[in-house]
Amino acid sequence: MSDLSHGHSFFLKDVRLVDPAHGLDERGNLHVEQGRIVSHGSILPPKTGQIPVFDGEGCIVTPGLVDVHAHFREPGFEYKETIETGSRSAVAGGFTSVCVMANTDPVNDHPGVTLDIIRKSQDIGLCRVFPIGAVSIGLKGETLTEMGALTQAGCVGFSDDGYPVKTSRLLRRALEYSAIFKRPIIDHCEDRDLSDGGVMNEGWVATELGLRGIPNASEEVIVARDLEVLKMTNGRLHVAHLSTAGGVRLVREAKKRHLNVTAETCPHYFALTDEAVRCHHADAKMNPPLRSEEDRLAIIEGLRDGTIDMIATDHAPHAPFEKEREFDQAPFGIIGLETALSLGLMLVQEGTLDMGTLLYLMSVRPAKVFGLPRGEICPGGLADLVVFEPDDVIEAGVPEFFSRSRNSPFRGKKLPGQVRMTFVGGRKVFDRREGKS
Repeated sequence: MSDLSHGHSFFLKDVRLVDPAHGLDERGNLHVEQGRIVSHGSILPPKTGQIPVFDGEGCIVTPGLVDVHAHFREPGFEYKETIETGSRSAVAGGFTSVCVMANTDPVNDHPGVTLDIIRKSQDIGLCRVFPIGAVSIGLKGETLTEMGALTQAGCVGFSDDGYPVKTSRLLRRALEYSAIFKRPIIDHCEDRDLSDGGVMNEGWVATELGLRGIPNASEEVIVARDLEVLKMTNGRLHVAHLSTAGGVRLVREAKKRHLNVTAETCPHYFALTDEAVRCHHADAKMNPPLRSEEDRLAIIEGLRDGTIDMIATDHAPHAPFEKEREFDQAPFGIIGLETALSLGLMLVQEGTLDMGTLLYLMSVRPAKVFGLPRGEICPGGLADLVVFEPDDVIEAGVPEFFSRSRNSPFRGKKLPGQVRMTFVGGRKVFDRREGKS
């Protein structure tokens, strides 16, 4: 059985300590006992010599990253990813807590499925895994799940991800229950009638490639619907993977009206545009699709001004034989746990975000919105930590990803930043130098 909750002890020397929640950015050392931080700063190692001492080599140590949107595929699609391989991918990317979506087989619409996911992740003992329950039974958009029972079993939110909440009536009921159970409704904002079988962004690139497009309005119509329904309730709405300038504008305006809405985007939406489809084929196929440069810049501005609350990965693994099909037949989705930090660091290098803001978006804010445990660099703080060197250059996926799948347009690309070590509850669950987790 995993000992994540029991904690471990170590001393980490020569690091840059960064915790945006406490305004901390200083050089020093860090002392952890039984999974909790004892002290940090200009401190000396314990004289007993009974705990490991790790050399941080001047790297940044910060609270572990938190991903509120990932797919570990188990149960039902283990050939794409398993809880174990997904967890290994997560800690290799610096993530200590990951929320996994409900579109498994069977769907996570019953407490038994929720409990099985939690037990399996605890047995594996790498990252903390938090299930997202389905809004509707079987993701069919007809009957609401037993949200109270799913909450009690351990679900931290509800989503029919891959599908929008099908009707306004069902959404209203779900939001009303979200207020009772204090769990967000996470909506995949896509008007499927407007998408109409589209496979990439509607625009010049799609026209030139002869591929059916998905218009921006497909996202924006459902965002607008969701916000109008939200006004009728005291619920909590979380907008998944924002990709369009119009979607950002709608969320920004809703926040000005003090609606209880939060939003996420994913690294691929601020790192790439639909031009990537030309050279990356189906590895650049995702839903929502990569958009235009105007949309990409709007996403970045949404991160800068706080409209977008967090960066999530939407880690969506698929087997190679699935992605090697014709573009319009290949499934949507890319993996993202092992490249998310690096793509965020590109914004820091460009001067678009500062380091503290990036880490706030990837750790502090998602943990707060979803009520998840997170690391804190302060006395008594939980030792969920990641150690990384922002100036290192890596080749993504070389020699291989820790994920079972390889579907990433960033594979082989030189990216900034390398995760050196990851700790969960004070236990070292990943060490790059050892080449394993």
